[in-house]
Amino acid sequence: MEMHQLRYFVKVAELKNFTRAAESCNVSQPSLSQQISKLERDLGYPLFERLGRKIVLTDTGEILYEHASQILAHVEEAEVQIHDAAEMGKGKVSIGAIPTIAPFLLPKILNQFTSDFPEAILDVHELVTEESIRKCLESEIDIILLALPFDESGLRFEYLLEEELHVVIAKNHPLAKKKKLTVKEIQTEQFVLLNEAHCLSDNVLSFCNQRSFLPTVNCRGSQLQTIQELVSIGKGISLIPEMAKAVDTSSTRVYRSLAGKRPTRKIVMAWNKNRFQSQLAKNLANTIRNLTETK
Repeated sequence: MEMHQLRYFVKVAELKNFTRAAESCNVSQPSLSQQISKLERDLGYPLFERLGRKIVLTDTGEILYEHASQILAHVEEAEVQIHDAAEMGKGKVSIGAIPTIAPFLLPKILNQFTSDFPEAILDVHELVTEESIRKCLESEIDIILLALPFDESGLRFEYLLEEELHVVIAKNHPLAKKKKLTVKEIQTEQFVLLNEAHCLSDNVLSFCNQRSFLPTVNCRGSQLQTIQELVSIGKGISLIPEMAKAVDTSSTRVYRSLAGKRPTRKIVMAWNKNRFQSQLAKNLANTIRNLTETK
């Protein structure tokens, strides 16, 4: 028993005419009759009696009509409520971001989205790249914020922004006197990097590899703030994203750009390409675009 069969059946019962019912349902009369016959075969009972040109419901048809009418009314009401909820910004949506993006973008996104859609529920997740992708593919998170590159299988993504990676050094480091640094000046320095689970480390190592040197990693940490503090006490230098530099008010370290082609990372938002995207998820995506397009 399928929804379109119930719609055809109810329309015939109401109009008492197969031809007019077919016209009302925008299907051919043979197609409608075929579906009604299939419904009768599935139920094992006739639904209509044909008394000359007159069509009347059988006892079985009367029972089905009562229930089918209620079912279709409930479905229609559900569709209206779902549409109204989406238009009014009600419902639940989720966003995930990697740790080197989450503290800098998620608060702004959360504030703006909840301001625009106060009746919506926004779930926020901070996860490393691999975990973010897994949860997105498993439909646990609607939209994720990542840095390229990553395994794109099963995901569709949209470019948001590209930001510079700045060299961060302790304030009393000899290189701190320079306004701009060269790759040659940093390649003999010890580096402080995030753990291997963080894609920022891959970005840094990839840049170094492109410049034909392998940095000596003195120590690693799990948070950008830890990396910054390790730099401040002289454990090494590092490359830090612009968004982290922009909010760093410490006087114990300084940031410098590299001469020539500067290291950067590209930030994207991604979603499961095989999953239906709700109106609320689309609204969230628009919020993200609006907050990042001028960066």
